[in-house]
Amino acid sequence: MTATEKLSEYAQLTERALNGYFPLETLPQQRTAEAARYSLLGGGKRLRPALLMEFCRLCGGSAEQALPFACALEMIHTYSLIHDDLPCMDDDDLRRGRLTCHKAFGEWTALLAGDALLNRAYEVMGQALCDTKSPHDAARALAYISRCAGIYGMIGGQTMDLQMEEGALESKYLAEMVALKTGALLSAACVGGCLLAGAPDILCQAAETYARSVGLAFQIRDDVLDVEGSEQVLGKTTGSDARDGKITYVTALGLEGCRRKIDELTKEALCAAKQFEDHDFLCELASWLAGRTH
Repeated sequence: MTATEKLSEYAQLTERALNGYFPLETLPQQRTAEAARYSLLGGGKRLRPALLMEFCRLCGGSAEQALPFACALEMIHTYSLIHDDLPCMDDDDLRRGRLTCHKAFGEWTALLAGDALLNRAYEVMGQALCDTKSPHDAARALAYISRCAGIYGMIGGQTMDLQMEEGALESKYLAEMVALKTGALLSAACVGGCLLAGAPDILCQAAETYARSVGLAFQIRDDVLDVEGSEQVLGKTTGSDARDGKITYVTALGLEGCRRKIDELTKEALCAAKQFEDHDFLCELASWLAGRTH
């Protein structure tokens, strides 16, 4: 099975479970739930859930054991995208080839849909913690994911990104910003999966290195695609970074420098992956992400 096939298999598992966490109902507040479903079930690679389930499996757990945490992490990721697209942040019209949530449902509904997804994520992880036979491991995973999603993780990175746009933060913070904004949720997936399976520190550290390297390579590739990519293939507006005057890795390194950096980071990810016995999927995935076109 190739990496893309296995990623697709994990995505289907995630999709079925996510559909159950946000069922179609007739409720007075259903407008917000529908907006949350619209974004949550609107496609995507489901990369973070796949990594969480795979790292849990590699460390002696199972995909089924990790699935609630994987779904919760995708809810957190989706809420961040809804809020990131709002007029007060990136003000985007398209996401994954469709109207962004606030364009489809209105601003206040999109804001509440993001809030609903974030709260549902913690509800799902909390219930999984209550149901598991390994509450200590699950609690450690929940605490780690929570930190990665918060002010010392993704939200901190988003704050730095907006400050850089305003000129209130220097470009020397670019790597730190990306490590938090993009890398933190990937670390939540990789290390969270290890913690859930009760893995030793040495494997958690290898997972962290893999996540950090893949995360930075992923963001640099995103910056390149914003310049070279096709809106039809990407499913979102391109060229927005240049129009908004954003500091990106393309402006910092140039396109050729970005390609060299992606290669360097991918090699680091491959070295980290090889600390796990069954590492083929992780290695193939890192290489595939480095050359992706969408």
